[in-house]
Amino acid sequence: MSEVVHTVSGQVAYLTLNRPEAMNAITPAQRDHLIGLLTEASADPSVRAVVLTGTGRGFCAGADLRGGATANGERVAGDVARTIRLGAQRLIAAVLDCEKPVIAAVNGTAAGLGAHLALACDLVLAAESARFIEVFVRRGLVPDGGGAYLLPRLIGPQRAKELMFFGDALTAPDAERLGLVNRVVPDGELEKTAREWAQRLATGPTRALALTKQLVNASLDSDRTTAFAAEAAAQEINMTTEDAQEGVASFVERRSPEYRGR
Repeated sequence: MSEVVHTVSGQVAYLTLNRPEAMNAITPAQRDHLIGLLTEASADPSVRAVVLTGTGRGFCAGADLRGGATANGERVAGDVARTIRLGAQRLIAAVLDCEKPVIAAVNGTAAGLGAHLALACDLVLAAESARFIEVFVRRGLVPDGGGAYLLPRLIGPQRAKELMFFGDALTAPDAERLGLVNRVVPDGELEKTAREWAQRLATGPTRALALTKQLVNASLDSDRTTAFAAEAAAQEINMTTEDAQEGVASFVERRSPEYRGR
């Protein structure tokens, strides 16, 4: 079976990491496949939302570290930076840059790169049994996959350092309390809740959602002048869409809008 199961239903793309025997630790081939699927979903007008989840007890245990060295066990200067840039960082960027809203349905342990993969998503649902672990310090490593970029923006630098310095497992309820998770649900309700949320997004104004995602993601790196200019430009672009016209017309006509994603 594929290491990433890909299905589309009701204009929602479901991407499921499928290496349960390895807690869905990501191999380079699996990573590249996932990046490709996210890129396709972003450009496909028939896809209007994405759900990312895993099989078995783990959401994603991080990068599969086996086979990371060169054949003779040596590294050449620049190899590590290049690997991170073209690997973990490219994966996280594919989630952040996807023009469709991405929901993480965290079914189990999300560790290292796996935690950052979940936190890069637009909305995060977690099963009660899920755990988030900044595991890097346990292995003597520096966080990758944009962790030092994502975490401070979500919970502030002090909390981010606590998680990254100690590497303690964070339960799903604690992650929700800190603001890393939108909602915690019983394990048996995770798939159902993710499907419901995705269907709501898939019937929404797709281009407006894409522009909103872009504005929010850029907001913490922008000054007010830049942010206001981006907002005005997004408004200009969005008002050319059929969905924006439908939204205004439905308001005037006092009826529910029917968005078509265009």
